[in-house]
Amino acid sequence: MGYTAIVDYGVGNLKSVTNAMDYLGLKTCITSDPKELELADAIILPGVGAFPDAADKLRGTGLDQVLVAQAERKPILGICLGMQLLFDRGEEVRECKGLRLVPGCVRKIETNLKLPHIGWNSLSYPNPSPLFAGVEEGSYVYFVHSFCGVAADPATVIAQTDYGIPVVAAVQKGNVYGCQFHPEKSGEVGLQILKNFGGLNR
Repeated sequence: MGYTAIVDYGVGNLKSVTNAMDYLGLKTCITSDPKELELADAIILPGVGAFPDAADKLRGTGLDQVLVAQAERKPILGICLGMQLLFDRGEEVRECKGLRLVPGCVRKIETNLKLPHIGWNSLSYPNPSPLFAGVEEGSYVYFVHSFCGVAADPATVIAQTDYGIPVVAAVQKGNVYGCQFHPEKSGEVGLQILKNFGGLNR
């Protein structure tokens, strides 16, 4: 049986993601070893905190190059800050280069509502994706963020939510997927999304 590698680069909520995958019976390996990432069937890039700190840690360990290479070969799922890192660049604290796997940038949410955006919001699907198979439009998932991705290509946006303005909730480009929300904290809906991801390369 293959496994999903969960990238440990010092800024992720690894335990809750691992627990959710374990609950689904999906084998995982928490690792920062490039060899483990190469051998995995799929990769999850979690993340909490500020974009520049996380991007610097990925670059400092060389994991940025490993992830870009592996994205050609297998499914990768970025969660929360992990999704933001998939974009070309971020504008949090200072402008900083991302992994450039999804065209666009990450900016502060321009809304009159309170930031950070914390809580449950519903999803709409501008474009179809296997990540949301069996997940009805209007399903609620859990968000914690003040910044969001601004996609340069509308075709990459597979889910949106509304927080005073339309907010990109999920993206896909080829093997690369990203969820701004936390599927591991989104109950049965989130578990279905993780199950879908776990089945993409099996």
